Amino acid sequence: MPRHAIVVPCYNEATRFSPAAFVDNARQTPNRRFVFVDDGSTDATWDVLRDTAAALPAQLEAVQQHPNAGKAEAVRTGVLHAIEDPDTDWVGYFDADLATPLDALDQMMALFDAHAELELVLAARVQLLGRHIDRNPTRHYAGRVFATAASTLLAMPIYDTQCGAKLFRVTDLLRIAFAERFVTSWTFDVELLSRLAHLREGAGLPPLEAVTHELPLTRWTDVAGSKVRAKDFPLALRDLGRIWWNHRGGYRRG
Repeated sequence: MPRHAIVVPCYNEATRFSPAAFVDNARQTPNRRFVFVDDGSTDATWDVLRDTAAALPAQLEAVQQHPNAGKAEAVRTGVLHAIEDPDTDWVGYFDADLATPLDALDQMMALFDAHAELELVLAARVQLLGRHIDRNPTRHYAGRVFATAASTLLAMPIYDTQCGAKLFRVTDLLRIAFAERFVTSWTFDVELLSRLAHLREGAGLPPLEAVTHELPLTRWTDVAGSKVRAKDFPLALRDLGRIWWNHRGGYRRG
């Protein structure tokens, strides 16, 4: 049975983390595995993750990263750990606060089942009638500015690069894209997409947009306690500049 692994980066999430949600979801989906990565938390996060993993050790695993290295490195550590298992066909990452509900995973996986050519499925927070996307207005409009800049940098019409729910088919190019540390942290999603786009171009494969699907979410909730702050927005724009500078000639490992 094909397996997919979901990396959940965690930093000081002891009061927001919902063990029951992950345990119940894993029990309902035998081919799903969760890898929780504690990014050097200073609260009781590691104890919570370790106890959660012990409830269903065949499908839940806790990994400790010390010292704190940021979300990008926590995700990278978790993905590299997950794809060490040769039975893992898909890997992704989800925010620990479950702003994107876990039932979105089934919708994302269904797209892979329906479209054999897909290699990436990205969740997108799109305000549409009949959907419940609860976002802070200031963060929403700042996000639209950022997304427009990111789409221009990538030369791809991506609506939402920063939604914390993404799934990837495990390929040799994906392994290369995650092999090196990211030069950014909060905007590493854009850096990752840039790496994949350049790697595909270098390999003579169809462009990244040809194998990518954005899934508008039916529900998303702006959970209190987010680590993203208003002052991070200028830093995110600066990081886009760093991505452009580092990848202007095409991503090359090393």
